[in-house]
Amino acid sequence: MKKILVVEDDKDIREGTAILLRSEGYEVLEAETGSDALRLLDEDVSLVILDIMLPDISGIQVCESMRSVSFVPILFLTARSLESDKLIGLLAGGDDYLTKPFSFAELLGRVKALIRRYSEYNSGGGIAVNNEDDHVSRGGIRLNRLSNEVFVDGREVMLTELEYKILKLLMEYPGKVFSAENIYESVWEEPYFHSCNGTVVVHIRKLRVKLGNPEYIKTVWGKGYSFGK
Repeated sequence: MKKILVVEDDKDIREGTAILLRSEGYEVLEAETGSDALRLLDEDVSLVILDIMLPDISGIQVCESMRSVSFVPILFLTARSLESDKLIGLLAGGDDYLTKPFSFAELLGRVKALIRRYSEYNSGGGIAVNNEDDHVSRGGIRLNRLSNEVFVDGREVMLTELEYKILKLLMEYPGKVFSAENIYESVWEEPYFHSCNGTVVVHIRKLRVKLGNPEYIKTVWGKGYSFGK
């Protein structure tokens, strides 16, 4: 049974979300504050649903603290619809966001997609990892297709599941230009809308920083991105 941590100070939203998720077979932990959320987070949690506005510390700060110890997917709930507010959450380490009010059908769709991708990301380790066919090497980067490990000049780089999948996609087709729509639909496995462009941009930016060299991922203006080394 997958465990979901719901962090929301609005009792009606929190309890309603918990009832819905339990009816779908998930185990649910509830937290009213950011401090409670950090206390309840453990390695068995498969998803965090996190409100940005909390009574003690902000959801952004909670997300940053969680990211220092875990790559668990984080779905932000926000009352703010401005694109800049959403991007702040993604830059802090969030994987996706929903704007209140949201439908339960939309919430369930996001929950299932995030948990499925996280499960796939964590299920690859341990099998034939020394086989060269299980690796992609370009420039100074070596990516393991099975164990989800990435090394840059011999140094292991810790990537989130989405960052890893973006890098894998680009490295497997060097020189090919992928539009933001190509990347989103391939990695997120959801239909692309114009508002998704900022989500892709933020994840590309974070990936470049972690790789230590922006030249690994080139921007082809007006077209998209390609692996450049």
